[in-house]
Amino acid sequence: MASVPPDLEARIDAAYEDRSLLDDAETRAAVEQTIAALDAGALRVASPNDDGSWSVHPWVKRAILLYFGVAKMETTTVGPYEYHDKIPLKRDFEAAGVRVVPPAVARRGAFIERGAVLMPSYVNIGAYVGARTMVDTWATVGSCAQIGADVHLSGGVGIGGVLEPPGATPVIIEDGCFVGSRAIVVEGVHLEREVVLGANVVLTASTPIIDVSGAEAVTHRGRVPARSVVIPGTRSKSFPAGEYEVACALIIGQRKRSTDQRTSL
Repeated sequence: MASVPPDLEARIDAAYEDRSLLDDAETRAAVEQTIAALDAGALRVASPNDDGSWSVHPWVKRAILLYFGVAKMETTTVGPYEYHDKIPLKRDFEAAGVRVVPPAVARRGAFIERGAVLMPSYVNIGAYVGARTMVDTWATVGSCAQIGADVHLSGGVGIGGVLEPPGATPVIIEDGCFVGSRAIVVEGVHLEREVVLGANVVLTASTPIIDVSGAEAVTHRGRVPARSVVIPGTRSKSFPAGEYEVACALIIGQRKRSTDQRTSL
């Protein structure tokens, strides 16, 4: 994560604990500076470490929450459409080298890296979208979600937002992943690099992700290992009222050259 003024984090944390500090112009300026840094990609809500783990920066999330408190409601119009909200939209996509197809929307405080493509879609504040990633038609990238480079979020994909509590890990989609149409990834689930998620797969923090590619099943939760190919599945579960099929996700193997050809952008 980029270097920041030494007192910025302390100012944000203090204001989060004592909202009366937002009456001070310097504190409001600290909130604004943090959002501007997020928008420019100089700060991230969460960042990767050298060992493959990720670190969450709760104070940055706190700044987003404070921004909702200090921003004013404003009415904006685009042709016949009218909007009334606190958070302005991102600007200067041409200078950023980002292709944005109408009516795609990205809020200020989200970062879209050069070479990314936004089809008619939505990217919320605090999100990070990596280089050459495509956010396809009607896909949504929730608040603080971290999307890597060379990712394809197919049509109708739902990437959940995790803004509160500030210390909670956001959804993380690492470099090279393919997320199939209408798949849903929420509650801080982490897809490691080059995962292929089949159409209609739903992953929550509690969804069993069962590797059935070996002699014995291995169950994961909240994290999909690198280069896994995942499809929707069900498994039988007993309840007082009887036995029913409950949704799960199945890892059926590892990504191959033929898979790369089918999922390439």
